[in-house]
Amino acid sequence: MRLITLALTVLLLLIQYPLWLGKGGWLRVKEFEAQVDAAHKKNAELLARNAKLDSEVRDLKDGTGAVEERARYELSMIKQNEIFIQIVGKGQAAAPVPLAPKPAAADAPVP
Repeated sequence: MRLITLALTVLLLLIQYPLWLGKGGWLRVKEFEAQVDAAHKKNAELLARNAKLDSEVRDLKDGTGAVEERARYELSMIKQNEIFIQIVGKGQAAAPVPLAPKPAAADAPVP
């Protein structure tokens, strides 16, 4: 009787091995599920970034507002007959802002 119990226990362990540690075992399935979740998260981040870039490209192609905004903030340009005012808080030093060069022709558009 003791031999039969031991044999059945060994068979049970042999059957359980592929279930836990085998090629399609539960541990490997959990690993793959974690990888799939990470890939879904990364894809969602990339889709959000692509949507933002797409809207920016569309805005740059269609409207002049984005071009004008970039010229103001990145290149410190101002329109003709426009006054530039910079407000500096206490304890902050005002950094000199380079002005855009004047256009050669008087009728040339300035962003």
